[in-house]
Amino acid sequence: MEQEARILLVDDEEAILHMLKTVLQKEGFVHIDTCTRAEQALRMVEERQYDLLILDVMLPDKNGFELCSAVRQRTKAPIFFLTAKGTDFDKLSGFAHGADDYITKPFHPLEVVARMKAHLRRTLGGPAPAPEAKIYDFGRFQVNAEAAELTVNNEQVDCPAQVFSLLVFFCQNPNRVFTKEQIYDHVWKDEYGLFDENTVMVHIHKLRQRIEENPGQPKYLLTVRGLGYKLVTPGRQA
Repeated sequence: MEQEARILLVDDEEAILHMLKTVLQKEGFVHIDTCTRAEQALRMVEERQYDLLILDVMLPDKNGFELCSAVRQRTKAPIFFLTAKGTDFDKLSGFAHGADDYITKPFHPLEVVARMKAHLRRTLGGPAPAPEAKIYDFGRFQVNAEAAELTVNNEQVDCPAQVFSLLVFFCQNPNRVFTKEQIYDHVWKDEYGLFDENTVMVHIHKLRQRIEENPGQPKYLLTVRGLGYKLVTPGRQA
């Protein structure tokens, strides 16, 4: 149950920490830690196992992006950015440093909770329905859905949980075109019906970096102009 998850909130604004903690407690979360500095956050991550972390970018002692990279080396738990830095470059930087989601201030606290629950259901919830095939073979790469393994050119490639979930979704539905909104609904499973186009595009890019020989000229995960994306099997490649 996601409410049993241990959460770490890192922000130098005490008011935001208090507000988020209060909202999370009202939503049933009981294990919530907070801190205001990056070095303190790193010590806490080393001492405890967290199920989800929320970080600010602008911290007094370390850039939040640097903190995210350091935290990612210590845990595979979902990491959110919750920050006033909302340019496209900032968002891409957040994902590039290992974040799983990026929310800009000002924000609605229930949106944060909804996104947290969606991530926690995937990482802590009950087993997902078993796919029809355990291993998907696309020639250049293979996907073992049960073992959560991606192999490219006979070498295992690290794949974050969110990116792997996106890959499995495409593998289960080859040669079918999906809009960004359909992809978000199926992969992120947001119970509040929220849709974040940028999240889909960034994760498509991260997936192409792993499975394509040339991500700029993809042969497997194709863009269908005006419609969306599809993953094509080797026999259907142009």
